[in-house]
Amino acid sequence: MQQYAILTYHQIDVAPPPPAAFRSLYVAPASFARQMRWLHNLGYRGLSMRDLMPYLRGEKVGKVVGLTFDDGYCNNLQYALPVLQECGFTATCYVMSQLLGKTNVWDLENGVVQADLMTASQIRQWAQAGMEIGAHTKTHCKLPHMSDADAAREISDCKAELGDVLGVPVEHFCYPYGFYEDRHAAMAQDAGYQSATTTLRGKVRLGADLFQLHRIPVVRSTYMPQFLLKLLTGYENGKGL
Repeated sequence: MQQYAILTYHQIDVAPPPPAAFRSLYVAPASFARQMRWLHNLGYRGLSMRDLMPYLRGEKVGKVVGLTFDDGYCNNLQYALPVLQECGFTATCYVMSQLLGKTNVWDLENGVVQADLMTASQIRQWAQAGMEIGAHTKTHCKLPHMSDADAAREISDCKAELGDVLGVPVEHFCYPYGFYEDRHAAMAQDAGYQSATTTLRGKVRLGADLFQLHRIPVVRSTYMPQFLLKLLTGYENGKGL
């Protein structure tokens, strides 16, 4: 059965020195560029969720891989965008509608180094370059810890607010922290999104629930042999978070 990989990135930048928390979520710009060029040289096309959907629905077949970035860091625009354009790829960056131009404040309690998030102007720049903006709630909240009404507002209001900023519909969603329950998948569908991605690991099989899509993490320690294993084999299928 046809399967497609959706890769997950966070920050494209040099990791801060130890003992900084969550250093694993940084991928060095040189490493990212090497990974994208390997994809290109192997004949893959990197695609945003918008462009990947016909393949996930079984309407098209091809050598493609989904490319997603969580949280909307400015370093995605600075370091990832030129490489994506060089390779002729598209990608989706999931952002929080009420944290544009701020920092990763949700990480403060864990002592994570603060990094700048894209402004409204910068997410428009990302989109105008042919990339896609997706929704990641208004405030990077923990949906299962909220009432249904508040969770539904975080999901649906983010779509509307980002749509107003961009002037185009925002059609793809990602659960912050990967935390969600079936009811949140239903909320995303009811809000009018076409898909929602998780942190559950593995490739996506045809017929999979489009509102509980698995992805494959790429982190600081993902060296090229492992990157190729993740891409070319079932290495990630069935792994935990």
